Amino acid sequence: MFYLDPPYWKTQGYGVAFTLEKYSIIDSLAHSISGKMIISINDIPEMRKIFKNLHIDVVDLKYSLGSKRELIVRNFA
Repeated sequence: MFYLDPPYWKTQGYGVAFTLEKYSIIDSLAHSISGKMIISINDIPEMRKIFKNLHIDVVDLKYSLGSKRELIVRNFA
C-alpha cells in the first residue's frame, strides 16, 4: 500500500514548487504500479480532472478554523 499526501494545489506555505505536471506523474504512477495507492488532495476542479480515471471519494473535514473538502483518490475498487 502506498499513501501519497502531495502539497495541495493553490495553497501557500509548503516552500516547495509543485506543478500540475507533478500531479499528472502521480496519476500515471497510480495506473502503472502493481500495488495499491491512496492519494489525499484538495477538492478542486484541477485535481478532479487529473485523477478522473481513478476512484474518487469526497470527505468533508472540520478543522478548528473551519471546514473543507478533500479528495481521497485510489487505484483500486
